[in-house]
Amino acid sequence: MNGIRDALLLQKRELEKYFKEAYMERDEKLAPAKDDLIRVIIGPRRAGKSFFVMHALKIKGKFGYANFDDEQLIKTDNFDELLAIIDSLYGRPETLLLDEIQNLENWELIANRLQRQGRKLFITGSNSNLLSRELATHLTGRHLQITVFPFSFKEFIKLQKEELTGPENCTKLFEYAANGGYPEPLVKSIDRKNYLSTLFSSIIYKDIVKRYGIRKPQAIEDLAEFLLSNVGNEYSYQRLSEFTKSRSPHTTQKYVGYLEEAFLLFSLRRFSYKTREQLTANKKIYAIDTGFISAKSTKSTQDIGKLYENIAAIYLKKKETEGKIQLFFWKNAQQEEVDFVIKKGAKITSLIQTCYDISGPDTKKREVRALIKAKQELKCSNLIILTNAYENEEEAEWYGDRAKIKFMPLWKWLLENSSE
Repeated sequence: MNGIRDALLLQKRELEKYFKEAYMERDEKLAPAKDDLIRVIIGPRRAGKSFFVMHALKIKGKFGYANFDDEQLIKTDNFDELLAIIDSLYGRPETLLLDEIQNLENWELIANRLQRQGRKLFITGSNSNLLSRELATHLTGRHLQITVFPFSFKEFIKLQKEELTGPENCTKLFEYAANGGYPEPLVKSIDRKNYLSTLFSSIIYKDIVKRYGIRKPQAIEDLAEFLLSNVGNEYSYQRLSEFTKSRSPHTTQKYVGYLEEAFLLFSLRRFSYKTREQLTANKKIYAIDTGFISAKSTKSTQDIGKLYENIAAIYLKKKETEGKIQLFFWKNAQQEEVDFVIKKGAKITSLIQTCYDISGPDTKKREVRALIKAKQELKCSNLIILTNAYENEEEAEWYGDRAKIKFMPLWKWLLENSSE
């Protein structure tokens, strides 16, 4: 066990170094562990999950730590011996932070046992479906889940440590759209593109290829780059399988699922009151962070409108992971589309378009017309168009149906709604 002790000792020293680094408080709040519920923190690799928990636990007292991204630790077949080393290094703490626990075989059984023994557990993971599946099976009703994404626009602005006016926020949103919200490149001012390219490769090869034993890794890497080059667009598994030269749309569907599980991309379903239609219709794809689009897209120039749409999608997706909304897009037989349909319970509460430049009369007419048609079908009157800078509330009419439409700068919508 000397190798494991050395690995844990090295992690302890790294932990002490982390506490000396600058830390910006996140929007998420970590409730005190006064009960025996396991705190589960999930989210993309390098989004700041561990840092978030470490600083919360530092305030509350001592804790033991192990990071299972270390191959030395996951090779152990005796967790009790590993735990004994943690206890000796940290003075048998009641609280444990177990990082990237999905890499440890039978982790859910170990977590269950530790909980029964009275330990207060904080566990993190970078695989959404794997964690959710095992939590639902083995820890039902005995855990609280928190999702940590890369910095939101509000957090990005907070990092600037200055009061910004409206025009300056427009500029900062453009910067945020291009750079993304991953904390390390922003806090440490390191080369963003190189950092995100390396992170992309780590997610592909460490979290997907190795975990699932994929024999042709280039295929899933090409698929990820293709999807990042087409954010905000619809896809079908058949068309994607033709692109990847896969013989099976089923294989392509699995690959897309792996990319979503690893928090690299996420999909939106097309809204329909018919469940079968909702399941079989094309979906739309978005990046978990717009920095990946700039770093890995195969397109020579970026569509700023699609980047802004992706930013709104990330914000809303976060709300969905918190259980506050259900998120869809809408499209009719005439191919008219509304970017986001917000559903709370059984009710559609908002219909949202994103349009970077609304100044063209044809563009404005197209966006308004789709909103009003969706309003008629979905019986929702809360209509919003998110823009770069234009702000107003206007009445519009389409074939006798009048509606109020709120035009709002995306930056303002992100900041004003961030606490909801």
